[in-house]
Amino acid sequence: MEGASTGTATASVTDRLVAANASYAAEFTDPGMGAAPVLRVAVVACMDARLDLHKALGLQLGDCHTIRNAGGVVTDDTIRSLAISQRALGTRSVVLIHHTNCGMQTITEDFRTELEREVGQRPTWAVEAFTDIDQDVRQSMARVRTSPFLAHTDDVRGFVFDVHTGLLREITSK
Repeated sequence: MEGASTGTATASVTDRLVAANASYAAEFTDPGMGAAPVLRVAVVACMDARLDLHKALGLQLGDCHTIRNAGGVVTDDTIRSLAISQRALGTRSVVLIHHTNCGMQTITEDFRTELEREVGQRPTWAVEAFTDIDQDVRQSMARVRTSPFLAHTDDVRGFVFDVHTGLLREITSK
């Protein structure tokens, strides 16, 4: 148990999150809607804790589907989520958001080798690291636009969020 060595019990991070949820739930009101987002948009972004997507984009609960992963890259799993979002729940727009100072710009595919050495099994997934953030946004836009599983790819736009200013910079396809 955490804190056992000092003789005092301290709450784990998960315990604090569960307690915070109890406070949230006490004031929660069911928005009374289904799983389809009000704005019919899906946002794909990095999991970085510095990105508060709802605040940064002026969104409310229920406005969008949010798909987050390391780097905000469009992977097969991202395509799976977007396909469900579009085909089953009616989204039409896709917004892709990478950000400055992303850790995925410093990691390499050697990460997979390190994991293999540590656990004895090589991951089947690619790290999806990148050095050129603008190019990676373009690659992610291309993956969305060319996926045969996505029905609505006309409104796909990509951005880089500046973690110092909070501003979005749009990336255009070349």
